Amino acid sequence: MSNVEESQRQKKIGSVLQRDLVEVLQGAATQGGMHGILISVSKVKVTVDLGVAKVYLSIFPNDKAKELLVGIKSNTPLIRHELAQRTKNQLRRMPNLEFFIDDSLEYIDQIDKSLKGQENPIKDPSILDKRKKS
Repeated sequence: MSNVEESQRQKKIGSVLQRDLVEVLQGAATQGGMHGILISVSKVKVTVDLGVAKVYLSIFPNDKAKELLVGIKSNTPLIRHELAQRTKNQLRRMPNLEFFIDDSLEYIDQIDKSLKGQENPIKDPSILDKRKKS
């Protein structure tokens, strides 16, 4: 088994955490008076030793993402404890949580804008020459 491929156990733990994290984070945002904010957990990657779970978040609106990430990171012990309560029948040990912003949607949006705008490398290949690193 290669280190690159996630084991079934890693995937299972990741999906259990992903499901419960959405409820915990969205609930905390709503209780904190942050209405109109949508937090989704785009993926959870668990390390081979099952000790760390890397949590990738998509936050809408995007301009609140960095501010919310700071708040989430500062509340990691509380979030971890809440998750442990929810998953105690499924997980023996709660992994440490590391939170990151998943900017893949923003990246896709930028590509979409580029394709619709003037800087379309498909229509004007000379743009690619300008973007190449020297």
